[in-house]
Amino acid sequence: MNENIFHQDLARGRWQQFSLLEQMANIGSEVGRAITAREQGKEERAIAASYRALELFDLSLDDPKLRHRLKEIARARECFADFFFGENEYNFTAEWWQKYFLDFAIAARQSR
Repeated sequence: MNENIFHQDLARGRWQQFSLLEQMANIGSEVGRAITAREQGKEERAIAASYRALELFDLSLDDPKLRHRLKEIARARECFADFFFGENEYNFTAEWWQKYFLDFAIAARQSR
């Protein structure tokens, strides 16, 4: 498997066993780590977490069962990348991202 893949086990197909809610909650965990690390001035750690989040977005985009949700997932990925690495032209905040993904985490937990 490719050394540049952070989530080797998930990339082998385990990710596709998760529901959309579980996938988004896991992406949110990495987004939260990226935001927290940046706020603490740990930029290297923040960048690593953001790359892991982007990788999970990509795994979701490759999940055949989510083909009807591709626009939403791709848009969230685009907006997060812009927030974290770009000019934040969509004017998102760290608080907004944390709330957005918290809702998925709560829903995923309730659906178990």
